[in-house]
Amino acid sequence: MTPISFSPWEMFLNAGPVVRCVMILLAAASLLTWTIFIAKSVELLRVRLKLRKAEKSLEDANTLNLGEEWTRGNSSIAHTLVMAAETERARSQDIPDDGEGLKERIVLHLERLEAAEGRRLLRGTGVLATIGATSPFIGLFGTVWGIMTSFTGIAASKATSLAVVAPGIAEALLATALGLVAAIPAVVIYNHLARQTASCRAQVADLTALVMRLVSRDLGRTQMLMAQGNIVRLGPQARDVRTAAGE
Repeated sequence: MTPISFSPWEMFLNAGPVVRCVMILLAAASLLTWTIFIAKSVELLRVRLKLRKAEKSLEDANTLNLGEEWTRGNSSIAHTLVMAAETERARSQDIPDDGEGLKERIVLHLERLEAAEGRRLLRGTGVLATIGATSPFIGLFGTVWGIMTSFTGIAASKATSLAVVAPGIAEALLATALGLVAAIPAVVIYNHLARQTASCRAQVADLTALVMRLVSRDLGRTQMLMAQGNIVRLGPQARDVRTAAGE
């Protein structure tokens, strides 16, 4: 009598068409999980390095124009944030005394850009959450279907020997095992990428704060120059007023 092989490959080949399709689907989900993990890890590593470099440039810049110049070659969101602030400041030149309003408008624009960048960084990780949530149930479906098929075959052959029952049940349970093999790494990788994405989003928030600091600094300089200009223009008039008052 030829011994029955219980290797995963042999059990896959001996499984029914439905169980076999379930196994192929779970194997594809597992392959997709690791592909996303490698691709997103490389992407987030590059993003963190670019954001760190941009953060250093904005830390060293004294004006918004200088920050725009130093982040021009950086392909991260830093240059986009600076350009958004520059654009809003240029559009508000006809409102010279509205510093607080200008800051509020720039903050609103930067918050939108920051949220869009967060959504972009999370792109692709939702698939991992779906795989982690559904793979055990898909594997369980394959197991239930395989056991039903085995019991139907047993009833048709009228054989109740354990040697007849065991191969079909083992093949069916392999689907559950593959479901867990696909789900567990997907959940772990999803949580890992979520932490890395949160770190990148925190760096983007730091860049937003640095841009607003440059905006506030430029506005402070502008207000100081305007105040000095008014003092110079009003200086002779002020002396005339004091003379007329007998001072």
